[in-house]
Amino acid sequence: MKIIFMGTPEFALPCLKSLTKSDDKVIAVVCQPDKPVGRKRELSKPPVKKFAESLNIPVIQPSRIKNNEEFLGKLKDHSPDLICVAAYGKILPIEVLELPKYGCINVHSSILPKYRGAAPINWAIINGETKTGITTMLMDEGMDTGDILLIEETEIEAADTSETLSLRLSELGASLLIKTISELKNGNLKPIKQNDSESSLAPMLKKEHGNIDWTKTAIEIRDQIRGLLPWPCAFTHLNGKMLKIFDAAISDESGDPGQVIQSDKKVLRISCKEGSLDLLQVQLEGNKKMDIKSFLAGRKIEEGASLF
Repeated sequence: MKIIFMGTPEFALPCLKSLTKSDDKVIAVVCQPDKPVGRKRELSKPPVKKFAESLNIPVIQPSRIKNNEEFLGKLKDHSPDLICVAAYGKILPIEVLELPKYGCINVHSSILPKYRGAAPINWAIINGETKTGITTMLMDEGMDTGDILLIEETEIEAADTSETLSLRLSELGASLLIKTISELKNGNLKPIKQNDSESSLAPMLKKEHGNIDWTKTAIEIRDQIRGLLPWPCAFTHLNGKMLKIFDAAISDESGDPGQVIQSDKKVLRISCKEGSLDLLQVQLEGNKKMDIKSFLAGRKIEEGASLF
């Protein structure tokens, strides 16, 4: 089977790698254009492009895919039997969806119809879910609304962050994609319509999603911290400066929300609506990331002070 793979970030790599080791042939890769990174704003290739080039697989990087005849022409020239998509980053137009003989299969990192959208892994953690998974689906013109093909679930551990969970789901997605293609070729797939009444959204993350509301419970805020790594990161303000929080532990002690209720050489404890948080790894505006002991060394933070 001739396959075109569409994906861009690190999350998509296991899927592409698994396809290149399968009995099918990846005839081209489509990914987002190179983007400037770092202070020097030097152009950087997406992870998927780097891997594809290492195997001499043709790479296509359109700036837009809707109403783009040149891009559509390139796809038609390859005559794919199937298009596989994982974290590509754009909704495919109908002319692309209808091009392959077997359609387009997407690898989505949630148990659909829950968490349709750009950031399902993050929002599952932020919302305190205890399980998530991978869904392979037959794509349509909607945002993650296509018929479900296969689902595999996994637990969300208490220590999981969006980074650790993303790594695990990317590997799970790769194995489920290969299984889906195998079942497709065997004629065993039975697409299932999604129940829209059970759907929920996982919108693209914005910087303001990181702003901590200390009137929430300690559990809710810790979930926010875990779910917003590596970007935009949960943050608050201390003495007028932004304080990013990368890790925290829950404590039972309580007080006024946002109030520093313990501050010494080892502990910086902030009260929440219910319970409190011991900050473990932070970064104050203008400083580097550090563990809490290093942060508190030589820095006096008064008990009773408020974060906002």
